[in-house]
Amino acid sequence: MDLASILERYGDGTVLALGGAAIGTLFGFFAQRSRFCLRAAVIEFWHRNFGEKLSVWLFAFATAVVAVQALLLTHQLDISTARQIAMRGSLSGAAIGGLLFGIGMIMTRGCASRLLVLSANGNLRALLSGLIFAVTAQASLSGALAPLRATISGWWTVEAGASRDVLALTGVGNWGGLAAGLVWLGAALYFSWRSPRRSAWMWLGGMGVGLTVAAAWWFNYAVSNQSFEPIPIQGLTFSGPSAEWLMRVLSSPAPRIGFDFGLLPGVFAGSFLGALLGRDLKLEGFKDGYSMTRYIAGAILMGFGSMLAGGCAVGAGMTGGSIFALTAWMTLLGMWAGAGLMDRLLDGQQPAEPASVGQTAAAKAT
Repeated sequence: MDLASILERYGDGTVLALGGAAIGTLFGFFAQRSRFCLRAAVIEFWHRNFGEKLSVWLFAFATAVVAVQALLLTHQLDISTARQIAMRGSLSGAAIGGLLFGIGMIMTRGCASRLLVLSANGNLRALLSGLIFAVTAQASLSGALAPLRATISGWWTVEAGASRDVLALTGVGNWGGLAAGLVWLGAALYFSWRSPRRSAWMWLGGMGVGLTVAAAWWFNYAVSNQSFEPIPIQGLTFSGPSAEWLMRVLSSPAPRIGFDFGLLPGVFAGSFLGALLGRDLKLEGFKDGYSMTRYIAGAILMGFGSMLAGGCAVGAGMTGGSIFALTAWMTLLGMWAGAGLMDRLLDGQQPAEPASVGQTAAAKAT
């Protein structure tokens, strides 16, 4: 049975939700087993310790770029109607949102996707932070914080189309994007080889995460290409789905089911499975009032920053970065800068939280 027949029989929403669940499960499993974490990678980078965590992130990012550019070159993907390219963007929102997200990411000891992964492992700090992140994201999208988000976004805008496409602006095209991805993949191989803690999951897990980013792009495009209904082409992200799931719980009627409906439960299930196989399941909570305040403040900054920037560390940083959207790259640079600055300010001022399961405090990577 081909995709068109499946869509006709089961409906677009059901097929998209099942695809989101499958891709989310793979993402959660690979992210859990590899300890994929942008925050940990940023800390290693700014501390000039180019080791395991930076290697894992580079493997994921480079694989996503190479796979997505290969899909574009072979005409199995068309992102011309994706919101990161086809809609008017905000460079001020990307820069400031990325900066705020990076700061919050350090305070909560993980980005949005990492909080979901850790929640499935029994980390109650991550669970609370994730809930606050979702509430703030929804408030920034259409609630009390929406006017502030709209104001900041209007300061510096960029028109849709080629003006938002880094490959078009530089004239290097998709072949140039593929070459850049291969260079980053080479860097990941080099840093992983130098790491004293080399493991197969550095390669397999990191590359698996990157492939799920490409799979999300391809799957949504394939469904939109076969459906009789207009379906927006989207990739992997966690800020929008988090806000959507919050509204499903709090309001009626619930939003229409689609890719995002299956994504978050899938990631949770995949991470739980990874933790179960790795014997990483363990309940963890806050150790004192300071750490709880820090996590709450960080989650608020991440929630607002993600909606201001148009995506989280995965949604803007990897999904948008893999198609070389200008605002996504601005967001990613802001995240690295904000996280580096906040880590410098906090480093040594307070005792570190106990590391998450399967890691040491010295690794600084939850």
